[in-house]
Amino acid sequence: RENFIHLCNPHLEKMKEDILYHFALGTGTHDFPTLFGDVKFVCVGGSPSRMKAFIAYIAEELGLGGPGCDYPNICAGTDRYAMYKVGPVLSVSHGMGIPSISIMLHELIKLLYHAKCSDITIIRIGTSGGIGLEPGSVVITRQSVDATFKPELEQVVLGKTVIRSTNLDEQLAQELMQCSKEIGQFNTVIGNTMCTLDFYEGQGRLDGAICLYDEEEKLQYLKKAYESGVRNIEMESSVFAAMCNLSGVKAAVVCVTLLNRLEGDQINSPHDILVEYQQRPQKLVGYFIKKSLGKV
Repeated sequence: RENFIHLCNPHLEKMKEDILYHFALGTGTHDFPTLFGDVKFVCVGGSPSRMKAFIAYIAEELGLGGPGCDYPNICAGTDRYAMYKVGPVLSVSHGMGIPSISIMLHELIKLLYHAKCSDITIIRIGTSGGIGLEPGSVVITRQSVDATFKPELEQVVLGKTVIRSTNLDEQLAQELMQCSKEIGQFNTVIGNTMCTLDFYEGQGRLDGAICLYDEEEKLQYLKKAYESGVRNIEMESSVFAAMCNLSGVKAAVVCVTLLNRLEGDQINSPHDILVEYQQRPQKLVGYFIKKSLGKV
């Protein structure tokens, strides 16, 4: 059973029913193996609309759907998260920040376990701020690091500090990098991703409602991050990596950079350019899925 989900919670075995409250699903009301047992790839991202666009894209790429096809939201009973499925691919939104994605992952991992899924690959696709990269570059995360550049997630459980590893699957990262080379449409790098607790002060921006440091201090910090191997900044990768590690799931983070933070703080590219940037992780992961299924 090495390729099955490892559930790190013995208490769940004693429960007659497991209600996944934020998905509006439950083992007493839904047949998880029938609904989700064939899932092999799970793609997660912040925005519900982006994850719906992704499932429509991958459906067409795999020949399982086309323009005009509708993909119902499996979590329509709640407004917390959205979930879509086509063939062996599940697409789930996770909201913004560590708390939001953490809640989603707890229930997603339990869903995959109850569905008896095996050989699962989970990939987060999203946007980020780049460091020392041209806007539109795609970063495949080697390690998620905290704001002090340590590859770990610090969490308080029952009043005690728990440290968890945030390394990601190196082989999967290399496979994704090879896919990008085969596509040949945009710059892609493997690097560390800094995961912060907020968008403004935590990422050294000068344009928030509160800022008690100057531009020189900001640039010193970002350059230090670059020297440590950080190539982009976002707000979900640390808990994503930690929870996937504990569950024995191959995982990757693939984010496009919307700006170079060494040159500014505000995202001011035209809307159509940003839309094209946001499609790049989708294209890369879509190609990887097709290749994995022998459809390339």
